[in-house]
Amino acid sequence: MDKNPDLVAPCGMNCGICSGYLASTHDIKKQGIRMSYCRGCRPRNKQCAFLKKQCRLLTEGKVNFCFECPDYPCDRLKTIDKRYRERYHMSMLENLSFIKEHGIDAFTKKEEEKWQCPDCGRTICCHNGICFDCGVDRLKIKKELYRWGENPNKAV
Repeated sequence: MDKNPDLVAPCGMNCGICSGYLASTHDIKKQGIRMSYCRGCRPRNKQCAFLKKQCRLLTEGKVNFCFECPDYPCDRLKTIDKRYRERYHMSMLENLSFIKEHGIDAFTKKEEEKWQCPDCGRTICCHNGICFDCGVDRLKIKKELYRWGENPNKAV
């Protein structure tokens, strides 16, 4: 996993484990898989793909992470967190709490361990549980590219 702290969005999303980021860094389209590409929220200067348009403080660059906001956690963040807990084996609110308590470097280290592929040691995608390094063949035959489904790698 890329331990670049700029890959952690203000909402707590670790863009380094996102399907769009992994598809981009692995150039999945060249392998015949149609997935959208993304370099991450902060690297694209989008602050947060989930919340920026709904949050004045993010739009104006007044907060670095959502936990710095007086309205934290807002309803939009709670909704996204619920979806990610149910579908993608992660929680933005837990991520933000960890970052606030332990710092961004400790968070990226923890994430590297949590999302490490048991087969090759690279990164498992949070959106489907597949390693884009050694599991690309599974990705090619998967009908729902953004669901864990059959859980081809160990659950995190």
